[in-house]
Amino acid sequence: MGAKETQRLIANNKKAYHDYFIEETYEAGLALHGTEVKSMRMGKCSIKESFIRIEGGEMYVHGMHVSPYEKGNIFNKDPLRVKKLLLHKYEIRKLAGKTAEKGYTLVPLKVYFKDGRAKVEVGLARGKKLYDKRQDLAKKDQRREAEKDFKIRNL
Repeated sequence: MGAKETQRLIANNKKAYHDYFIEETYEAGLALHGTEVKSMRMGKCSIKESFIRIEGGEMYVHGMHVSPYEKGNIFNKDPLRVKKLLLHKYEIRKLAGKTAEKGYTLVPLKVYFKDGRAKVEVGLARGKKLYDKRQDLAKKDQRREAEKDFKIRNL
């Protein structure tokens, strides 16, 4: 039958969900060097301040921090090096068209290993206004209060 898919999360971008409405998500491969892969396998990666740009028909992630591998010596690359994302040409063209529209941007949502390969979940996002963020926080607080009340009743 089908092989079991294994997926191990390395980095998550919670801030993206707070700052943007995520309209669509895509899975992209990540072009890395050897010591970067080893460092990521140890979980040393951050995508908090990163963003994605389309340049010359190719997608790149900027600001993604992969800590240098401690046993990598001369083979280590710059931790903030611009990394290439691997998607099909038609997907890149589609995303380029969408980001040309006002208000849309591309953000990395999470980095993970899937069947031994580094992947990035790319989100097509639309920016939230301040009142949208406040609404989300209010909903979150209401849900938290409701769960707390439910927990107290069921003791």
